Amino acid sequence: MAVDCRASKFYHQIMPGCVSIANSPFKTMTLRIIPRSWQRSIKTLFPLLFALSFIIVLLANNFIPAIAQQPRQEIRGVWMTTNDKDILRDRRKLGDAVSQLKRLNFNTIYPVAWNSGYAMYPSYVAQQRDIQPFVYRGLDGQDMLADLIAQAHRQGLLVIPWFEFGFMAPPTSELALNHPDWLTEKQDGSQTSNGVGGEVVWLNPFHPEVQQFITELVLEITTKYNADGIQFDDHMSLPSEFGYDEYTVALYTKETKKAPPKDFQNPAWVQWRANKITAFMSQLNQAVKAVKPHAIFSISPNYYEFAYKHHLQDWLTWVRLDIADELIVQVYRPNLESFVDKINRPEMQEAQQKIPTGVGIMTGLRNNPVPIQQIKSQVQAVQGYGLGVAFFYYESLWEYAPEPIAVRLSQFSDFFPSSAFRTALQIPRRAATFPPPAPPKPDPKAKPEQPTKNSPPSASPTT
Repeated sequence: MAVDCRASKFYHQIMPGCVSIANSPFKTMTLRIIPRSWQRSIKTLFPLLFALSFIIVLLANNFIPAIAQQPRQEIRGVWMTTNDKDILRDRRKLGDAVSQLKRLNFNTIYPVAWNSGYAMYPSYVAQQRDIQPFVYRGLDGQDMLADLIAQAHRQGLLVIPWFEFGFMAPPTSELALNHPDWLTEKQDGSQTSNGVGGEVVWLNPFHPEVQQFITELVLEITTKYNADGIQFDDHMSLPSEFGYDEYTVALYTKETKKAPPKDFQNPAWVQWRANKITAFMSQLNQAVKAVKPHAIFSISPNYYEFAYKHHLQDWLTWVRLDIADELIVQVYRPNLESFVDKINRPEMQEAQQKIPTGVGIMTGLRNNPVPIQQIKSQVQAVQGYGLGVAFFYYESLWEYAPEPIAVRLSQFSDFFPSSAFRTALQIPRRAATFPPPAPPKPDPKAKPEQPTKNSPPSASPTT
């Protein structure tokens, strides 16, 4: 768009100032420096130069947001579970697996690091806490996590260790047996729940000693290994029927001046517990970023409505508070219509505008193989919404499947026809403190300020 600076109000406000300077006592000095013929040229070109600078400023303002809003890195990941231990233990098999993933244009691996109350790597924290009398190592005595990170990085893949069990543990684990005061319970005093992993107990996420223990484990992984981040899934939470242990009841009563509701889905009771977990995740993020600012703080929960209501996991707030650097929502559903309904939700779209966002797709279990056509239709749906994808889990990509390995490999090669490079060297993000610090309490000994004669009357309080 052409701009006539001479006709603009701004030009007439500025130019008189320029003329007055030229006509000021400094004129003689100016003439000595600048030849008269140049002065005429400058006066003629000044409006053009002004218009040009105005256009440059406008263009710069338009380009800055474009630079800041860099394209989101596409997630193409796969989880490596305890079922993949035979591969993780064998350096040659692991090398073949990583090379295969590279050829198929994957870019991220999520290896299990915490499962069933045990560290899947040599952990000083676990040994010091007397919860793990053994150490997981490879066939050659190698540190399996360190080996995977080294091999994956050579192939250009990210490795984000997966803190799988979160606050969950088997009731027979040393962790549960040695620290009974760390466990939370239901209203009837029972401490276990049943799920895909069998019977489990839950560490109390509101207990400071539990929080300290989890923080120590997470920081151990963060500082000991050259990994690209840390991931927490749907078990970094608490089933909503829990929280009636002595410690939590006392804390809730102290803060609210009333006992916890008998209805474990009471909205205020759900929110109070969810906020406590959010506050801990904010602190954990800050602790990780303090030692490794570029670490990817990854979360992989269930879809939001279920995660919040049934597991007190307010992950949308985590996204809004910069607690999460990437989001992978687990949608393990065979029905395509139901699958699409869960990925096409406002909270997914909101997260997608802020951080790399993907969907977890089930590729099969040993006792429940998934046909490749189901996987293909779900991948196409996810990519249609511009989302990334992570598969659960490595072994079931082409093993324990209804189709021959060659057929599965052919289909997976079609999912990602070209590479999508990822890097952990993103803009450093650090979680906001949650909840925000309370304002300082007034000093009861301090005298109130007396208004001066000219000060306006104070506003009356509103209800």
